[in-house]
Amino acid sequence: MSGSMEVQAVPDIDATPCCNAVTGDIMGYSPLHTVEALKEAIAAGRQAQAIWAAMPVKERVKRMKAVRAYMMAHLDELAETVARDVGKTRIDALATEILPATMALTYYCGKARGFLKSRRKVPGNLFLSNKWSQIHQVPFGVIGVISPWNYPFTIPFSEVVMGLLAGNAVVLKTASETQAVGLALKECMDAADLPRGLFSFINMPGRIAGDAFLESGIDKLFFTGSVSVGKKLMAKAAETLTPVSLELGGNDAMLVCEDADLHRAVNGAVWAGLQNAGQSCGGVERIYVHASVYEPFMKLMKTKVEGLRVGYDRDHTMDIGAIATERQLETVKRHVDDALARGAVIYAQSKPPKDPMQGHFYPPTVLTEVTHEMLVMAEETFGPLLGVMKVVSMDEAILLANDSDLGLTGSVWSKKGKKAQVLARQIMAGAITINDHLMSHGLAETPWGGFKESGIGRSHGAIGFAEMTTPQVVVQDVLPFVKKNLWWHPFSPKVYRTVKGVAQALYAPTWKGKAKGLGNVLMGFPRMFMK
Repeated sequence: MSGSMEVQAVPDIDATPCCNAVTGDIMGYSPLHTVEALKEAIAAGRQAQAIWAAMPVKERVKRMKAVRAYMMAHLDELAETVARDVGKTRIDALATEILPATMALTYYCGKARGFLKSRRKVPGNLFLSNKWSQIHQVPFGVIGVISPWNYPFTIPFSEVVMGLLAGNAVVLKTASETQAVGLALKECMDAADLPRGLFSFINMPGRIAGDAFLESGIDKLFFTGSVSVGKKLMAKAAETLTPVSLELGGNDAMLVCEDADLHRAVNGAVWAGLQNAGQSCGGVERIYVHASVYEPFMKLMKTKVEGLRVGYDRDHTMDIGAIATERQLETVKRHVDDALARGAVIYAQSKPPKDPMQGHFYPPTVLTEVTHEMLVMAEETFGPLLGVMKVVSMDEAILLANDSDLGLTGSVWSKKGKKAQVLARQIMAGAITINDHLMSHGLAETPWGGFKESGIGRSHGAIGFAEMTTPQVVVQDVLPFVKKNLWWHPFSPKVYRTVKGVAQALYAPTWKGKAKGLGNVLMGFPRMFMK
């Protein structure tokens, strides 16, 4: 990678320091942009997009594949940058960000031509069979992507790649806390031979970014973040009817059935609930365990959680890294304090880091005796905290799982596939996994997004790719010698009988009625050929 992220003197221009999330060391600086600079980026993107969209999809794919070559040559540096910027371990960075991004790029490059292929529609009615339709996928123009700090590489990466392959220009704004990753992602895109201005990276404070994008003429906005900010952006977008796609987080439930493989379920809960210090919108937060297996499940959970190693990742021997920001650490503490004050019990907790660190560490914690009146079960914690409840039946588990304003993901753990499928379909969430959790975000072929206040729209897969375009239908009359349609002017009683005849010929309840209608149609048919 270039030396842009090496420690350097404070620049002469306004800039955001890129800090190691654990040590606080400054790794470099990211220049701040003004609203005027954003408008210039959108204008430049609009000019470049016309050139890019006119290229064959095959050519776009060829140019984008250079990004993968660059990433493969810099895997270690990319993982290191993500880990330092967020505080996560490098294994987490590689396994949940860089590797899925390369897989997604490969998938979308392979599928782009098919996703964008124009599709003919078979006429839906005999009397209109001369109208042949074709649906085209038209890029929006210039799309904006505002991404979060918890997965600062992989979340925006897929949206940027899909947006570009679909024929759009893209303007990306990453979180202020993860500017080093944003700059690294920009370097990846710079490896592609893109028209100048087609992709732009913008650094501006989050408090002004949404309004700035929507007021500067962006054609569609993709936002990943909090529910409160998402609602504000949607209201703002309504002023100009700018389409938005919102992924707003989750408070995700895990259902452990009486026939579950407990070792797999516990290992899955620990990984999906606590990796990345629990800062995963699609990670496990609430666990509902059938009473018949509750005790053995909890014993295994205690052993696994207490064995987790927490600290700064120097040599790949740490399991859990730091919480990214002090504000997020305070949220975790507040949820724990609230739960304990209402009667919850700390059932298991890992040891804190051996060495005192400047970073925001919190030992992974499992709470029992929790209720839905507690913040830990009612809200998104976004930290290394799990609440576990015993249930007498899986019907009760479903009711509790759906007792939330959020519905991003969920999971069912059972050895019985059909039973698990039935339960999975009852969870009101956008992505349900069986005997796994969280990893579906890494499956490029599957759509990602939620129900209820978890957002609107989808990313990933064919459905997510379609979000990058708007459909346009072209209808062609294949009988050019016909002078007028049956229902065109001038009107007369005969025209009325002809149109009525069409309805009767198609849908009259008796053959006699159908024949009468067909006769009226045939009587009026000749006027189609009259000038």
